[in-house]
Amino acid sequence: MDAAARKGVTIEVTVFDESTHTAVEAAAAVGADLGQIVKSLVFVIPVTGGLEPVLCLVAGHNRVDVARLAAVASAPDIRRASAREARDLTGFSIGGIPPIGHDRPIRVIMDPDLGRYPVVWAAAGLSTTVFPIPPGTLRVLANATVAPIAEDRPPADRRGEIDRAIAGPAGAAVADVPGGAGAERAADAAAPRHADA
Repeated sequence: MDAAARKGVTIEVTVFDESTHTAVEAAAAVGADLGQIVKSLVFVIPVTGGLEPVLCLVAGHNRVDVARLAAVASAPDIRRASAREARDLTGFSIGGIPPIGHDRPIRVIMDPDLGRYPVVWAAAGLSTTVFPIPPGTLRVLANATVAPIAEDRPPADRRGEIDRAIAGPAGAAVADVPGGAGAERAADAAAPRHADA
């Protein structure tokens, strides 16, 4: 992670034998709360001559509310990038898109919920690599604007988050995530106005 080194920050990348492509997989692999996983989601704004990428750094338990993102980005026509567009615009495949180190400048918007944790985990370029980083350091390295871009979660979801925070990361296994990965994917498919990894 040369981008961090250029700013005097050392990043220790962890490599896994199996994919950490989804937030649930990454949380299980590192033994962290789902909210500590940074989802790097690429959105695009149509502009003259192409597309302007916007990288959203979102807490693993949150989903992007596209209407809020549009308001924050002042771009009513913003949309989620296709897998091909994300790769073309960032140089990385979905599931491994890092929050820093891109070949071109990318506007970055960061979910404030990441700041609730002393350390968060982000992708390091491949779906099998992650690195831990304090959220404040991540914000500086990514030159991110912190803004509320996540959908509101029902009170029941927040209660579970509080219980997991009290239990600590060791008590926040994937089994503690309501419905696990299958339910998350089903919910994603049923909610077209939101974006999630």
